[in-house]
Amino acid sequence: MRRCSGSVLLVVFFLSFVVSAPRANAQVDHITIAAGTDEDHALQTITSEQDPQKKVAMYEEFVQKFSANPAAAAYGNWQLAQAYQATGDLQKSLDYGDKALAGSPRNLDILVSQAGVALQAKNNAKLMDYAAKGGEVCLSIGKQPKPDGMSDDDFASKVKEEKESAQSICDYLETSGLNAISSETDPKSRMSEIEKFTAAYPVSKYQDQVSNYAMYTLGPGQLNDQARLVSFAEKILAANPNSMTALLLLANHYAEINSSAKAITYAQKAIEVAKADAPDADKSRKLSAGASHNIIGWAYFKQDKTASAISEFKSASGLLKGQDDQQYAGALYGLGSAYAKLNKLTEAREVLTEVVKIPGPVQTMSQDLLTKVNAARAKGK
Repeated sequence: MRRCSGSVLLVVFFLSFVVSAPRANAQVDHITIAAGTDEDHALQTITSEQDPQKKVAMYEEFVQKFSANPAAAAYGNWQLAQAYQATGDLQKSLDYGDKALAGSPRNLDILVSQAGVALQAKNNAKLMDYAAKGGEVCLSIGKQPKPDGMSDDDFASKVKEEKESAQSICDYLETSGLNAISSETDPKSRMSEIEKFTAAYPVSKYQDQVSNYAMYTLGPGQLNDQARLVSFAEKILAANPNSMTALLLLANHYAEINSSAKAITYAQKAIEVAKADAPDADKSRKLSAGASHNIIGWAYFKQDKTASAISEFKSASGLLKGQDDQQYAGALYGLGSAYAKLNKLTEAREVLTEVVKIPGPVQTMSQDLLTKVNAARAKGK
């Protein structure tokens, strides 16, 4: 049997790095042509032809002649796709590649070739289709039933080998999906691509980036669909309970609609995941924990649990200081408000005097509250 494979052009991503499409060594679908068959002899003749135009015509004739052989037709269409890609006719390349996929739909070699063409053509819809299908195929590796007569050890070894062989292609297709999302300008199309991506890659290394794109796309200024945003975050958490992006999204959402209990639950989980007090905690983890403490502080404040709110605001400000001026200012404003609510005017004045020095949206509110605190202190004297 002859294993057939094809070449794939190098592709430059629109992200901040460059990758090359790898050659597949293993996939769920394999195209094989039996040695000594008419198909095999025809392919040898085509391979020896040096004229590119004549070779294209020969492949077209090959596909028609052996249309009853799915493997042969898929291989011929695949070669035609690559030939038209080389000439710059990307639409024809995509069309022939799709015909190849129809005959070998779970072939990672063809999928990665098509992804490269779609990227070159800047066809995000097609790029995501290939990336999503690739993700489905990659997830299926190792989930097939063990063949009769094969030992458990041999089956485990076979699965491991297949996964390792496909890993570079699976990584490429996953990155292709992210590229489609990041370069999409239409919000509806972008959200459709995001949903396809998350279904195909439920535990993606790009989960945070994709979740951020979803929040932006579903938020104000884009689709402004809060219900869909919450649904998306819940799906993310179902696949990955430790998704910081989803936890903060839901904590903020429930805080905004005054569902304090849910806001506190999600924020507390985010604090656990962030582990901001760990020696290796980076800025992102500290910001996430600080924002979570701030959410809990305001939830307690609204519940009139002011002493608990003060504790949370202190934790938030301690984590946010030097990390993010605006979030730090927000935590200080919360702390000053809580002190004022308990009539601890000296403490409130001290905190608010600091926050009014920070330019931003909280500055005016803090100045107004500081004025009231100073007036109350003056009356008390």
